[in-house]
Amino acid sequence: MALQICPKCKENSFTWFINGKSHLTSWSCFNCDYEAKEDESDECICDNCENTTKKKLKDKESEYWWCSNCNTISDI
Repeated sequence: MALQICPKCKENSFTWFINGKSHLTSWSCFNCDYEAKEDESDECICDNCENTTKKKLKDKESEYWWCSNCNTISDI
């Protein structure tokens, strides 16, 4: 699985795993320990790169759109 750019620290250290209990996709950064949950039902086409890689992520403080292809972030 390829690493992605972390939305928080901007390092190439963001990756995902499936939580065994909740079966939700969780994203975690190895550099800054940032964590977010992905709402897979809301994946859509990114306005910037036009790929279906725009995901809704939610952390302890906020919920936002993040594109795993071009690493853009936008408010919901």
